[in-house]
Amino acid sequence: MTMAPETTDLQVQLRLAEGWFTVCGLHRLAPGRGVAALLPDGRQVALFRDREDRLYGIDNRDPFTGAPVLARGLTGTADGRPFVASPLLKQRFDLETGGCLDDPSVSVPAYRVRKWAV
Repeated sequence: MTMAPETTDLQVQLRLAEGWFTVCGLHRLAPGRGVAALLPDGRQVALFRDREDRLYGIDNRDPFTGAPVLARGLTGTADGRPFVASPLLKQRFDLETGGCLDDPSVSVPAYRVRKWAV
């Protein structure tokens, strides 16, 4: 039996080396906006939810400046690929792969993300 989303407590989980890690409730992610979360090892992840309810996770650190700001960037699509633009220097990072769309030699780690009913 499948429960309707309104009757379940959906959580956002990231795939780490140790297994799935619960980050926050799905209700914390507004479509089109990013949220930064602290991982157990001290790194930060930038989480995103698009308007089609897909979830993405990339490292929050902008590799061009070293600042943990990608969660505050603007989201969009380029050639059908979802991206976030850094709020500082505006480089765009693919939300699925972490690759920089403006400099293919640069990337940030990308994470598998899922919704999980508790």
